[in-house]
Amino acid sequence: MEIYDRLDRQYQMFAKEYKEAAVRVLDSGWYVLGKELESFEREYAGYMDSRHCVGLNNGLDSLTLSLRAMGIGKGDEVIVPANTFIATVIGIVENGATPVFVEPDAYYNLDADRIEERITQKTRAIIVVHLYGQAANMQKIRDIADRRQLRLLEDCAQAHTASFDGRTVGTWGDVGCFSFYPTKNLGAFGDSGAIITDSDEIADRMRMIRNYGCSQKYHNEVRGVNSRLDEMQAALLRVKLGHLKELIKARRAVAGRYLEEIHNPAVLLPGVREGATHVWHLFVVRCQKRDRFQAYLQEKGIRTQIHYPIPPHLQKCYADLGHREGEFPITEQYAKEVLSLPLYNGMTDEEIQYVIDTVNAFR
Repeated sequence: MEIYDRLDRQYQMFAKEYKEAAVRVLDSGWYVLGKELESFEREYAGYMDSRHCVGLNNGLDSLTLSLRAMGIGKGDEVIVPANTFIATVIGIVENGATPVFVEPDAYYNLDADRIEERITQKTRAIIVVHLYGQAANMQKIRDIADRRQLRLLEDCAQAHTASFDGRTVGTWGDVGCFSFYPTKNLGAFGDSGAIITDSDEIADRMRMIRNYGCSQKYHNEVRGVNSRLDEMQAALLRVKLGHLKELIKARRAVAGRYLEEIHNPAVLLPGVREGATHVWHLFVVRCQKRDRFQAYLQEKGIRTQIHYPIPPHLQKCYADLGHREGEFPITEQYAKEVLSLPLYNGMTDEEIQYVIDTVNAFR
């Protein structure tokens, strides 16, 4: 048996609807900034309890352009989790700002108790990442942002529809940033992303920035880029959005079995914070003998991934930031121990049981 995160199973579940949506776009003769995008933006904003949604080319653009729209740039500092995917940091650096790293908590999210010690006179914003699909400790972080008069941006790339204290992620901050990369819980069939916001000003500015800086053709009001969620991806995302609740319910069922049935003292299972919900984009365990554990699973036909093996502060491309190994010990420990077990829509009971039995047999 070979088990790995598969995208084809989910596609086959709704293949007829996807094909109908694709043909509808092809027949329309309109492929960029059309009715499909307008409909998706309206539907997704409503789904996420937000006033505005602006579709973009990818999740990285949602981060980079949101910071630009909020006026954050050279000389500014932005608080960011030390254990995030590098895209979060790229969004900061591409605007000329400086990332200020903060260690994660026991739930792999930004540790709210460590934020204020990292704030300086140059700090302009906090970026929260709802890593692996679990909502961060948002009430405490929102309170810090309000008290310190800082912008708050949420990287929700892995946490579509997760919530904290009943409030959807992406609506706690000034902007919520989303990726619809194919592997995401709400994944497209290529690169695409979006932001949500309750701010009319930010939404209007983002619509201009994404379209060469103009709200009226050939009238360029701000310095913009080309970052538009195309009609095909918008139409396909509308199909998946209609099934998102059942898809997440199925992921939670798999995660529930893992949590209940994996009993191996060498494997540390993830926890869920009180008040937070988890949509299980990834099921991440920790093991002190991670590399050996991964090799064992590979031999048994179970392919796993490491999210993420090298923290941003130790990446060669950011050597100029001056960080050194040992500076963020919790982040570095996680990087050496984390391993993502297969969890995908369409996973069979036999496959789930095989993963459980194989993990439990590891010594």
